[in-house]
Amino acid sequence: MRTDLLELTPGSLAALTNRGLVKRAGKEAVPELRTDDDGTVHGDFPGGPATSVPTGGLDAARCTCGATTVCRHVIAVILAYQRLHTSPAPASSPAPALAPGGAAPGEAPQPAPGEAASRHGAEGRGWSPGEIGDEQLTARIGARLMAAARRAERAGFTARVRRASAADPVPQVELPTATVRFLVPGDLGFVHTDSVAGARDDVIALAVWAFRVADERHPGVPDVRVDVGGEAGAGDGPGLGRALGLAGTVLREGAAHLGQGLEATVADVRRHLDAAGLRWPLLAVEDLAGQLAAYRDRGAHYRPELVASHLAELHARHRAVTRPEASLRSSVLGTAEAAETPLRRARLESLGCRVRGVGDRRIAEVYLAHGDNAMVLVLRREWEGDEDGPALARRRVASSTLGVLATGILVTESAVRSASRTVRLATGRISRTTVSPSRGDWGALPASLVAGDYAALGRELDALPLRPVRPRIEAELVRVVAVAGVETIRYAPGDQRLDAVIADGAGNTVVVSATHTVAAPGRLDALAAVLAGAEGEPRFVSGVVGRRAGALVIEPLGVVAGDRVIVPDLRAEGGGGGPVAVADDRPEPLAEALIEARGLLAEVAHHGLSHLAPAYGERLAGAAHRLNVLGLRRVAGAVTAFERARASGAEEEVVERAWVDAYLRVEVALDLN
Repeated sequence: MRTDLLELTPGSLAALTNRGLVKRAGKEAVPELRTDDDGTVHGDFPGGPATSVPTGGLDAARCTCGATTVCRHVIAVILAYQRLHTSPAPASSPAPALAPGGAAPGEAPQPAPGEAASRHGAEGRGWSPGEIGDEQLTARIGARLMAAARRAERAGFTARVRRASAADPVPQVELPTATVRFLVPGDLGFVHTDSVAGARDDVIALAVWAFRVADERHPGVPDVRVDVGGEAGAGDGPGLGRALGLAGTVLREGAAHLGQGLEATVADVRRHLDAAGLRWPLLAVEDLAGQLAAYRDRGAHYRPELVASHLAELHARHRAVTRPEASLRSSVLGTAEAAETPLRRARLESLGCRVRGVGDRRIAEVYLAHGDNAMVLVLRREWEGDEDGPALARRRVASSTLGVLATGILVTESAVRSASRTVRLATGRISRTTVSPSRGDWGALPASLVAGDYAALGRELDALPLRPVRPRIEAELVRVVAVAGVETIRYAPGDQRLDAVIADGAGNTVVVSATHTVAAPGRLDALAAVLAGAEGEPRFVSGVVGRRAGALVIEPLGVVAGDRVIVPDLRAEGGGGGPVAVADDRPEPLAEALIEARGLLAEVAHHGLSHLAPAYGERLAGAAHRLNVLGLRRVAGAVTAFERARASGAEEEVVERAWVDAYLRVEVALDLN
């Protein structure tokens, strides 16, 4: 009996093909089945095509209908085979003489109706993909892709391993480049990945090896993150060394004194980081180069704090992978990340849109939940000019407009995902992308993206690694929060900020916080109106979660009210939702002291250690004193240590290291505050 075919659920078949094909297959006429000695199942349709399904996966199936890929007839044969072996024969059908145990004469006993699938499902839950041998892997993906997988293993990668359970009998592995699901125990012919077939089949080997590590180190743990491979010292290669050299040059000379002579150095650093596959340091260097170019060109988006943050991040990542207690090297350096991964047919549900103004440009970012992979992707578009959100909503994006896309569901076969989880639609295939309206059924998204318990969300944030060494995922902290009630809506005129307190069913609260910008003039009015119930009962809020003064905060992207998705950034100004209380917007003393210290430390990245004003030391000492008074003694001590090293004329490396220590402590304290 073909137990592999009996293991395939409608969901598994839809994952391997698509939902529409499975639905059409269910309406096909019942084929006449026969099975060869080698296990090949043949199906002859009345007056129609002939189909064969050999072992080894759906790709090996053949049909005389002329289809070049898996067709509905192949799925219909599988469904008919499942019905034959899991359902009793119709009363009108002549029943063959059966041997004891329900088998035809000369055959092995057959399972009772419905027993096969349940039995194999139970066996599957006790099976691990780590049991698959490398010989099987090589036979499945070929020697070339096995060699590519070995290179990725030597560099090291992080994987999230989810074992089969009663709720989800399919074991799966979330890799940086793809999610791999093992649909049939022990059969590599029925492995599903979300990348285009053949483009990244090396991920199948990586997933098997991740399961082996999980089986060895964490046996029985249903959901675990593991670090696989990685050679000692891999993080201290020439690429990262060059990046640290670049950071030292910027810190000594300052962005204000570099000029254009550094471009060749930046290009060399980027080339070496790319060759070594160090994705996260590469992105940090690219952002640093963008800030240096913005200063040189007098760009409005230049910020000394961003320059300082990128410099400190490079040092933080280097420290994290070179110290004796280093772990999860691949997550710190992004060594397992492909620059781009083409996706299979993807269903992406929009969670809203963010509109930003950068100088004379407008940037719109649509956040798309990829339910199959439990992640959020970012589709970014830029336009020249000073149009605001309502005008940008009418701009064309793919086969639709920005406004429709930001409130809809996108189904595409032309999506390409980057290492940082941005997504683009490949040119020349736009016709294979469709957008339909969304009813805001965000509660059906994977549990990791939806927070109904705000206390659990807070614990999730607190458990994250520190931001300077986390993977550079663009929408890493985008979540959907369920709204049980809206407690208060307040406006802070000094900051032009609207803060609304929402609650979950247990009374825990989150602050929905939005700040006015000319690029989205209707943001605050629309948010106040929808949270006040002017457009129906608010059910969900999507946005970027974090902490501010100890409280959970979400910067909103979209709101579901009733069965509508509302995007505040694309709404016109006006139409407020009634009276809004005026909040006390005096700055919180602790945050104010930290922001002051960060600004002073960022002056080093702007002016350079060699060009600081004589009064700089006195100003920095005052900032350290205020931090100490407020109880941040370690942060204050690091700031003081940097100033003492600088003032004493210590060696450059000592001063730079002290600056990195001080800046990282201040920045982390701000993140945690």
